[in-house]
Amino acid sequence: MVQHRFLFLTYPAQGHINPALQLAKRLIRNTGAQVTYVTSLYAYRRIVNGSTPNGLTYAPYSDGYDDGFKFSDDVDHYMSELRRAGSQVITDLVASSAKEGHPYTCLVYTILLPWAADLARELHLPSVLAWIQAATLFDVYYYYLSGYKDLIRESFGTDTNDPSCSIQLPGLPLDLASRDLPSFMVAENSYNFALPLFEKQFELLERETKPIILVNTFDALEPEALKAIDKYNLIGIGPLIPSAFLDGKDPSDTSFGGDLFQKSMDSSCIEWLNSKPEGSVIYVSFGSVSALSKDQMEEIAKGLLDYGRPFLWVIREKEERNGQDNETEKEEEKFSCREELKELGKIVLWCSQLEVLSNPSLGCFVTHCGWNSSMESLVSGVPVVAFPLWTDQRTNAKLIEDTWKTGVRVAPNEEGIVVGEELKRCLELVMGSGEIGEELRRNAKKWKGLAREAVSEGGSSDKNLMAFLDQIGN
Repeated sequence: MVQHRFLFLTYPAQGHINPALQLAKRLIRNTGAQVTYVTSLYAYRRIVNGSTPNGLTYAPYSDGYDDGFKFSDDVDHYMSELRRAGSQVITDLVASSAKEGHPYTCLVYTILLPWAADLARELHLPSVLAWIQAATLFDVYYYYLSGYKDLIRESFGTDTNDPSCSIQLPGLPLDLASRDLPSFMVAENSYNFALPLFEKQFELLERETKPIILVNTFDALEPEALKAIDKYNLIGIGPLIPSAFLDGKDPSDTSFGGDLFQKSMDSSCIEWLNSKPEGSVIYVSFGSVSALSKDQMEEIAKGLLDYGRPFLWVIREKEERNGQDNETEKEEEKFSCREELKELGKIVLWCSQLEVLSNPSLGCFVTHCGWNSSMESLVSGVPVVAFPLWTDQRTNAKLIEDTWKTGVRVAPNEEGIVVGEELKRCLELVMGSGEIGEELRRNAKKWKGLAREAVSEGGSSDKNLMAFLDQIGN
């Protein structure tokens, strides 16, 4: 087999960095490949992997946003600088590696960076897209950008919450309502900057003959979605989860590596979880980007208190959530019921999510349904209350509730708020001893086993990754 040397390039956000780093580590561990990981200086400084595996090196560069992108910054200027600086460092790396006689064999890049494929072509370097969302989302984007846009818009009109109105897309075994589609596809467009990037991405893929797309999923999880579009070779190589929590091949691999927030996880938090009965704790987290309104936070607090089970709730500092509010007051101190919350549960600024989800005390995960969090809940065998907010999270929630049947989805009111009573209703279904709760727990356990099977030696993802290496080797 060819001794591969990869360049990895990702958008410098935690949800992009972590699965890509995991793929890099798997390539190194399973095949002896070498990987150079190209990322911004801001992201590089915050990568907190305890030790860098042999074969992985970093090539950090300054994009002019060395303190990180803030929501108040100009996104177009940021993306332009990311492209300018990233292109230069990749060009220099390719040139120097060729001069040294150890050229790179492939560029692996993630979503929102379509220019990477153009650059690789200019440098005569094979490239492959690592799709870090669901295969179902890849298909949905493709159809939307390939003639279905008007049908989707006309089907739903301005009513974006009517679950009785739905469409079917070729090859996908799902009836998709408006609330199941990425947010930029319907009237309330909150994802403007990304749409042209997806359009460019698919335009570039059209130039290739049956291009390979590496997808952070596995064959048993999305069998139809991986095969829905003949012109693309989507191959499942996931779940891209640290080995210690998945296949156990590398017990030292206990962290994704890219943690753009400071952990507040400490031994006291683990001790707190360990002190709770098995399956009793509710874990609440809305990821590294999403921010909730004060009204919504109050309703979540009300729902948790009314249900009365212990909870661990991740609430990031206001300063980190919107990038412009420098108040030092902790978010939980603004709750009208803060004393009751402190008595029943524990609120932290950030934590090691996999460590929490793998704790025996966990009984339910209230999640925004980001793809990484969705995969982590599957791998950990924890049923969920699906609480999607925007972008791909809405489609992931549909998969969780209707396809994998590992969770229950909340229903917002007419103002878009999930009230406390609704959250309590969902928690009772998921954690209760009734038929629905029992089925959700059985399904969660089933998918946990199938995820491990996929990445084990001879499993579907293991074989798919080796087949990919053989193909680029030729």
